[in-house]
Amino acid sequence: MSVRRGGRRHAAEHSSGGHDGPDERWMASYLDMVTVLMCLFIVLFAMSSVDQQKFDALRDSLATGFGQEPSDDVDLSGLVLPPELRAEDAGHAADVNLTAARAELDDLEALRDRLKAALEEGGLAGTAEFTIDDRGLTIGLIGAETFFATNSVELSGKAVAVLDALTPTLADAPNEISVEGHADRRDPGAPFPTNWELSSGRATQVLRHLVEAGGLAGDHVQAVGFGSMRPIAEGDDPDALARNRRVDIVVLSDADEEVRALLPELVADEHS
Repeated sequence: MSVRRGGRRHAAEHSSGGHDGPDERWMASYLDMVTVLMCLFIVLFAMSSVDQQKFDALRDSLATGFGQEPSDDVDLSGLVLPPELRAEDAGHAADVNLTAARAELDDLEALRDRLKAALEEGGLAGTAEFTIDDRGLTIGLIGAETFFATNSVELSGKAVAVLDALTPTLADAPNEISVEGHADRRDPGAPFPTNWELSSGRATQVLRHLVEAGGLAGDHVQAVGFGSMRPIAEGDDPDALARNRRVDIVVLSDADEEVRALLPELVADEHS
């Protein structure tokens, strides 16, 4: 501080013509900058050290220097961890996600097995395909002609039987459910101007039966129509068209995104 006052007197004298030497006012700013840099390097050094006593001493010293009482409440949110600690945390998070993914897969497989058993008990085995991926469990009602009349959204007798067999088990699941209608690439006939209306209408009819006849909670289910935009089979042969002409009931996984992303790999490992 004495240097700064001396610099100011010298500057005043120089401006009044008392001295002929060079203007030294820059020294005050320079010394301030050097002091700030020194404090910065001290803080960085202390943060990189694992010695808790040194960290506590630095914390208390800085608090005292800035006119504050030392405190044990220190915000370390901006502290950058050493690479080895970051790697350890990342490895721990990966292990936690993998464990959660295995548990989620077990739950989805148990639900799939209960749904299959319900269909077999009703003599309806093979009327649905089951797939587990990062979205959850998909129940594919393949071949819409067996569930709907041609160019119609009215449920067939077989469709009603399949849905009645599935609904009690679905109603017990806490997951959100998405009913998704699909169509093949051919244009529909009247009264449906496009496949959007046809696929949406079929999805809506399945949803209504699940809720109105099966007692599924209405706030846990939605209906979506994808038209012909999401085919699962290529070509125009009857088998490919039948596979693309479908309604899917998707039991959506409620796991975190990082956990759900691991499900396809776990399913592939089970089938390898």
